[in-house]
Amino acid sequence: MSKIRVCFLLIAVMFSCSDNEITAGATGTSAETDNTNNISLVARNYLNEVIAVMQNNSINKYTIDWNQLRHEAFGELDVNAQTIEDTYPGISKAIALLGDNHSLFITSTGSYINPHSNMCEGVSFSNVDVPDNIGYVKISNFNGSSNLDGMTFAQNIQDDIIAQDHSNVEGWIVDLRANTGGNMWPMLTGVGPILGNGTSGYFVDADDVEVSFGFDNGMSILDGNVVMELTNSYTLINPNPKVAVLLDNGVASSGEAIAVSFINRPNTRTFGNATCGLSTANTPFVLSDGGKLVLTTAYFADRDLNLFGEQIDPEIETSVENTLDTAINWIVN
Repeated sequence: MSKIRVCFLLIAVMFSCSDNEITAGATGTSAETDNTNNISLVARNYLNEVIAVMQNNSINKYTIDWNQLRHEAFGELDVNAQTIEDTYPGISKAIALLGDNHSLFITSTGSYINPHSNMCEGVSFSNVDVPDNIGYVKISNFNGSSNLDGMTFAQNIQDDIIAQDHSNVEGWIVDLRANTGGNMWPMLTGVGPILGNGTSGYFVDADDVEVSFGFDNGMSILDGNVVMELTNSYTLINPNPKVAVLLDNGVASSGEAIAVSFINRPNTRTFGNATCGLSTANTPFVLSDGGKLVLTTAYFADRDLNLFGEQIDPEIETSVENTLDTAINWIVN
């Protein structure tokens, strides 16, 4: 059993984006509480700096009352707050008020601040047995970068595909159960031969700006740019196979991005139970002290531009015990 508390997830699915450096704190506003006169300029500017990043970039920036958010965030500070560390209760409050259940804050010393209490629970099966005419690939979470470790992760997935592929394979099972997320690009690159070439999804921000992602002959692509590439990418013997994607409540964030990639793919069905509900993209913003606001900035959308942002329901709901067998029966019948 794999149980995850969302506050321990570092889900920056858009790793190809550069960190956005914020070098100047915003000035105070009248929305601050009446009890802030003793708060230092350092503390006041830092909390306003964080809130300014939120206001400019949050996926919910047009639905939040920012004066009220600022008022409540400053209300969490000690009346004599002096240091950046003294602003952390206000930052935690502001993150909670964003309402996205996915943003988090990392201090300059590497500590996490996340008020979300979502609990997601999934089951990761080992020694899965499938018929010889069905391929099976397990896509686990990956929390590293897209460099050597990511390349190795992606290559291991493709090696697993190569070892099982033969002319009699009727379809593939892609098992995402208990994939808690991390970096989506090694996952996407690895499973690409089964997913197929082309746009597989989008990030859509609060201004309805659409940024596509997908796979093309060994390369994972973001907005037409190569994020990651395997030089010896594999091509299936039987292209465009039937694909069954297995889901459960433990599939979160980047795991959900891979699930979205398969939605509306021809000859594809999803099986199992609803995912965790973090089907949104986070972007890291570096602050003036080196701290980092990992902010939810976009929804996932499938290849037909259907938006997500919450739990992804499988097309065929099953019990935990019957998910695999139901998927196998669909492929062979």
